[in-house]
Amino acid sequence: MKKHTLSAQKREVVGRKVKHLRSEGLLPATVYGKKVKSISVTVKTEDFAKTYKEAGETGLIELAIDKETRPVLVHNVQADPVTGSLVHAEFFQVDLKEKVHANVPLEFTGEAPAVVQKIGVLLTVMDEVEVEALPGDLPEKIRVDVSKLEAVNQEFKVSDLVIPSGVSVLSDATLTVAKIGTLISREAEAEAAAEAVAAAAAEEEKAAQEAPAETPTAEAPSVTEKPPEETGKKVE
Repeated sequence: MKKHTLSAQKREVVGRKVKHLRSEGLLPATVYGKKVKSISVTVKTEDFAKTYKEAGETGLIELAIDKETRPVLVHNVQADPVTGSLVHAEFFQVDLKEKVHANVPLEFTGEAPAVVQKIGVLLTVMDEVEVEALPGDLPEKIRVDVSKLEAVNQEFKVSDLVIPSGVSVLSDATLTVAKIGTLISREAEAEAAAEAVAAAAAEEEKAAQEAPAETPTAEAPSVTEKPPEETGKKVE
């Protein structure tokens, strides 16, 4: 595993006052962990971006703070939703002798024969899996070789992953990582849509033909009530 190093300086500036630090090319960050007192630091934004790109959230980083070096993992990175510029980072200090949980990204390699032969299309269902390992054993990524997917509906499951020694996968082994789906061309989609419309029209026509004809309703004869004086009875 590649060794990652990064330098940091303790900071006293907190809250909204950190805004000027960013304008100076410094990224506010926090270091915390089990049985570790949290401290506020700054790192050079450019250096952090480069290291984070290489290490991700599973690569162990030796964070040098003044004259002390701490083993850390990047746990959270905040970015401006509009500009995308980095705003804040969190480092989780680890015990090298204690296992940790982490989400490891998946890297898809090889070519699926079903795709090459235009039998189907490759569908990637998962992009990471949860694992447990000592900090020094955490892989930065896990490769998924799809070169054995030859037929439609054939799947690559979590249980098919090749996992490095010392690493345990916590994600459900029966989950699908990737599969071969049915290849549908635009022409086939258009044809299927036209067939669906025609079938719906045929059903409507059939239903109209089978519907019983309406029977006219006979009107009841009208009855004219005689006025009371014509009944021969006295009306009070």
